[in-house]
Amino acid sequence: MMQLSSLRRWFVVFGGMVLLLSPIVHGQHRADWLKSAGWGVMTHYLADWRARVDGKPMSSEIWNEMIDQFDVDGLAGELASVGAGYYILTIGQNSGYYLSPNATYDRFVGIRPGKCSKRDLVLDIARALNKRNIKLVVYLPSGAPAGDSLARKALDWRNGADRNNDFQIKWEQIIREWSLRWGENIAGWWFDGCYWPNTMYRPTEPPNFASFAEAARAGNPANIVAFNPGVVYRLLSVTPHEDYTAGEIDLPDRISIRRASGGQIDGAQLHILSYLGEKWGMGAPRFTSDQIIGWSTL
Repeated sequence: MMQLSSLRRWFVVFGGMVLLLSPIVHGQHRADWLKSAGWGVMTHYLADWRARVDGKPMSSEIWNEMIDQFDVDGLAGELASVGAGYYILTIGQNSGYYLSPNATYDRFVGIRPGKCSKRDLVLDIARALNKRNIKLVVYLPSGAPAGDSLARKALDWRNGADRNNDFQIKWEQIIREWSLRWGENIAGWWFDGCYWPNTMYRPTEPPNFASFAEAARAGNPANIVAFNPGVVYRLLSVTPHEDYTAGEIDLPDRISIRRASGGQIDGAQLHILSYLGEKWGMGAPRFTSDQIIGWSTL
């Protein structure tokens, strides 16, 4: 079985600094639950990181073996034991390997054997967390996997300040399939790498921020959505189509919160995300327990 020690490189995320008046779904604001959740945990469970640790190439066979052996109840139990209100999990990142099947991705990319796992680990984790009243938010880059040249070409991805119209149409279909698959089992999305919002996501015609968020909410209209523009010390909302700030921070003591009103920044729930170690996914804890407690009780 998967050793839970491999998941102890946790990152801490803080939501619910104060109450937000955000978009209403069924009489409630989407991001209301972040207020009561208070803080959560994030982990990167990634094929390329595992391959570097093991010192051997990753393959679809090895990836599926890893996914099949993942102890979801063990993970959920650890999160419950520390009082986490929510959990952010990477579906995938740069390698092109993902934690859940996606026929749309496989059809577009055409890699055989596919790099999407056969087991739906995201769904299994979500169900284990839901039994313990812990919400699951999924992480996904806004661009094609940087370390998979075949996928980048097949998805028509061009890095940089490009409209990327053809790519975004495909990416939203991929996201839509996952959202429909998971339904109300997940509570939100955190999209990384939205570095060129004016070029890619603010045009009037889709694909744009509106269609991006709609794809993420296809299976659950209550899903909260955030778009990450990168490390920005002053918390900002990049679009009215997001429900909370992505809030990526490397130095939490440099956070700037200005012109907040009623617990929101320009209509988005205040939320920050940072790592506990020396950098993302590695190193000894760089903060004291008192510092962590202080930030998580803002």
